[in-house]
Amino acid sequence: MEELYVSTDIETDGPIPGDNSMLSLASAAYRADKTLVGTYSANLELLPESVPDPATMKWWESHREAWEASRREPRPVREVMREYASWLKGLPGRPVFVAYPAGYDFTFVYWYLMRFAGESPFSFSALDIKTYAMALMGSEFRQAVKGNMPKDWFDRLPHTHVALDDALEQGALFCNMLAANPKRGK
Repeated sequence: MEELYVSTDIETDGPIPGDNSMLSLASAAYRADKTLVGTYSANLELLPESVPDPATMKWWESHREAWEASRREPRPVREVMREYASWLKGLPGRPVFVAYPAGYDFTFVYWYLMRFAGESPFSFSALDIKTYAMALMGSEFRQAVKGNMPKDWFDRLPHTHVALDDALEQGALFCNMLAANPKRGK
């Protein structure tokens, strides 16, 4: 069964799950050849025990359109996470979590999946786009930033801080990086 690269982006009201809430979740499942297999997107209700982080909320003040997009029609968390787990299991391949940065997005997604769906179709691992870029570029980790990456790795897709837009953009970036890897497929 082929691997499907599930580019995932989240928006939150703070830095850690539980204390803070995931506001929106979106994934774009790609084949290695950049064929888009499907997307998933949902806004989530806030966790009743969470408290928004003041620094994060200050950041949201300068991104009002994205904030408003993340708060449209929020759905119950358990419902969303069970639906998302089912969507992942229904993909025509093995899902591989891909994000930029994976450490942040995966922390929330894994925590939410385990707490509200009781499972993670990703298992407990994630693929970080920045780390993959570091390896391809032969650079230091802190030098592997989008501004230093080859321009031909980027499609003309928006990065808006709306979860689905960013999942699509980052998934295309990752697939372009796969294609640029001279050792891939050998």
